[in-house]
Amino acid sequence: MRTVLRNALAGTGVLALTLSLTATASHADGRGVSKPTLTGWASLPAGTFVPGSEPSGAKVTGDTHGFATPFADQPVQGFSGIADNGDGTFDVLSDNGYGTQATSADFLLRIHRLAPAFASNQVDVLGGINLTDPNGKVPWKLTRDDRVLTGADFDVESIQKMADGSYWIGEEFGPYLLHFDRAGRLLSAPVALDGAVSPETATRTGATATLASSKGFEGLAQSPDGKRLYALLEGTVTGDPAGTLRFSEFDPRKGEYTGKKYIYKLDDAAHAIGDAIAVDGNRFLVIERDGGQGATAKVKKIYLADKRDRDKDGALDKTLVVDLMNVANPQGLGGFGKTFTFPFQTIEDVVILDNHTIGVLNDNNFPFSTGRSATEADNNEWITVKLPKSLDVDRRLLR
Repeated sequence: MRTVLRNALAGTGVLALTLSLTATASHADGRGVSKPTLTGWASLPAGTFVPGSEPSGAKVTGDTHGFATPFADQPVQGFSGIADNGDGTFDVLSDNGYGTQATSADFLLRIHRLAPAFASNQVDVLGGINLTDPNGKVPWKLTRDDRVLTGADFDVESIQKMADGSYWIGEEFGPYLLHFDRAGRLLSAPVALDGAVSPETATRTGATATLASSKGFEGLAQSPDGKRLYALLEGTVTGDPAGTLRFSEFDPRKGEYTGKKYIYKLDDAAHAIGDAIAVDGNRFLVIERDGGQGATAKVKKIYLADKRDRDKDGALDKTLVVDLMNVANPQGLGGFGKTFTFPFQTIEDVVILDNHTIGVLNDNNFPFSTGRSATEADNNEWITVKLPKSLDVDRRLLR
């Protein structure tokens, strides 16, 4: 059942890029849309692997939905963060692998370069880079002696590409912020957030955990001028009011937090966030979701969150942008009905394409999630949604 997607940049990759650019350009006009509307749908098969890579999944247990383990190669899966390259390609981050630190030591952390081809409903894999620490910036022992980073070392969940081509990545085992160069090499020691300690760090250091497992940095936003990053936790820190998430300001040039923080309040304390990106200097798009999938998926929403807190309640003001369980689909894209739903357990990627259009991707938790079928592993789906109201995005954030 294993499918390997093989693309040559001189061949199908160039065709895919052309199709992607054409498809994206067609989404630019928001006129005539009275509600959020599906304008593009593409899918990367669950069984897509990096050709010629290392085996993985040796410690995976449970229902793998027909995929035999260990896998012969590294899967292209688990999309947890996205950066727009401005040329129809996107750098998409895979998370820690197979759901736990114990099962992910043979999953290599990687940024994939992808191009959605909405005209053919496909996503092309154009390459990628593994994340490494060749210069010993991580002060504790890593899983591999060659210092290639794995899902047992970090759980990477959010990404921002800087003007110099380097990447800042938010992860959950610290939680830490990690700075990599354009080749995926770690540039400095992991930066912790005071007061936030995940169970994985508590086990390693003996400190007291103040976050539940997998509740670290799920969102990472970049200010329009590139001088600040904003890291959003997925879970509530011990002692904070239930359902409140710390949104901390970070100075990437100094490599330290400024001490300024904001609060994002979940609609329900049982919810989680999937991503957070900037719209301008004050506003952010935030994915908020429940833990359901398929028939049990109820809340999969994207909010506009404003740090100016005009109602003075101490939290970012929230305005619903799109309910991903109720998107108009007049063209029947993807073979779905007139109302499109995105019923995945984890939806962890949002990107702004223009003032009226956003792209959204799911994390398919390969091979476990079953949002589309109770018996089959989810594909990685990539959608574009046209909005009836302009986001008025700061132009510096549109690549």
